Amino acid sequence: MMVIITYDVAVSSSNGIKRLRQISKQCLNYGQRVQNSVYECVIDNATLIMLKKKLLDIMDKNEDSIRFYILGNNWDMKVEHYGAKKSYNPEDVIII
Repeated sequence: MMVIITYDVAVSSSNGIKRLRQISKQCLNYGQRVQNSVYECVIDNATLIMLKKKLLDIMDKNEDSIRFYILGNNWDMKVEHYGAKKSYNPEDVIII
């Protein structure tokens, strides 16, 4: 299923900058960055639960916010893209 993850981390302190890097790194482990704090992840429900726990453990619940948009399996009909930097289809074959 496709899950969109967005976050806003308060970076007014060195701890905030560290949290920002940690959250970004975790999101990159599971999906692709499509904008600065927006990631598209094609993951199953068990992986979503695990990733949610990791991110919620990193964030400061008094200063940061994270949103999970669960688009499901038929996500390609729900996403429209216009302009530069078109992302790759995470369900296609990728040759590295």
